[in-house]
Amino acid sequence: MKDWVTSMTAVLADGTIVKTRNRPRKSSAGYDLTSLLVGSEGTLGLVTEAVLKVTTVPKNQHVGVAAFPTTRDAVQTAVSLITSGLLIDALELLDPYSLTAINQSGLSARAWDEQPTLFLRFSGSKQAVHDQIHLAQQAAKANGCSVFESSDEVADIETIWGARKAVAPSLIAMKKDTSDVFLSADAAVPIGSLSDMIDWTHEIIHEAGFLGSTVGHVGDGNYHAAIVCPKSEENQAMKILERIQRRAIELEGTITGEHGVGLKLRDMLVEEVGESA
Repeated sequence: MKDWVTSMTAVLADGTIVKTRNRPRKSSAGYDLTSLLVGSEGTLGLVTEAVLKVTTVPKNQHVGVAAFPTTRDAVQTAVSLITSGLLIDALELLDPYSLTAINQSGLSARAWDEQPTLFLRFSGSKQAVHDQIHLAQQAAKANGCSVFESSDEVADIETIWGARKAVAPSLIAMKKDTSDVFLSADAAVPIGSLSDMIDWTHEIIHEAGFLGSTVGHVGDGNYHAAIVCPKSEENQAMKILERIQRRAIELEGTITGEHGVGLKLRDMLVEEVGESA
């Protein structure tokens, strides 16, 4: 988010009106108040105006899907793509439990192999996209990919990326009772620790007898863990999510890559950054 905010106007607690900067593409004048306010989650001031960057609609869009025998194979493919310098619009990892939920919910227009699966998006010139897909396919096959497909058909793009968007609704549809709760948390770890972190997350969720899954923004080491459970077991499920976040800290990661701290994670933030920060 912060990378798309050029400047902000905010009202501080004492009524002071602050404008963080003007509208040039770059500036090194003064403190970076824009990033500070974006990262403060509304605790430093009330934003009344924001100047945002805009970009063009991606051209020649393609999507890809690659299924793997193990999470480690999928993550290793992602690491290979990232370290190669290949530019990919999106690189997402769905676990088998997510795909099972999607299949059972009927929220996707197709049935999916219930394996760790990378969902990819490409765009650019025809030659650039051709090269991106070729390199992605090579990296996937080198790591045991069992299925790789790509398409630029609008219907395929909607179906494939629609499945990615259907994860949370599909898990919610798996509730056994209307009173069941859907809980989630996100953490981020160095990408070299991601596959172990995801496998460990699966273990502790399913050892507790809960329905749950993980979805990873595998390109940056961020992933979301979700649990569906009876309302009476909500506290137990929340303790599992807290274990996940603390494990991320142990691996030199963070308790939240996207969701933010808020009130829920305020005390745990001290464990990550220390009292002095």
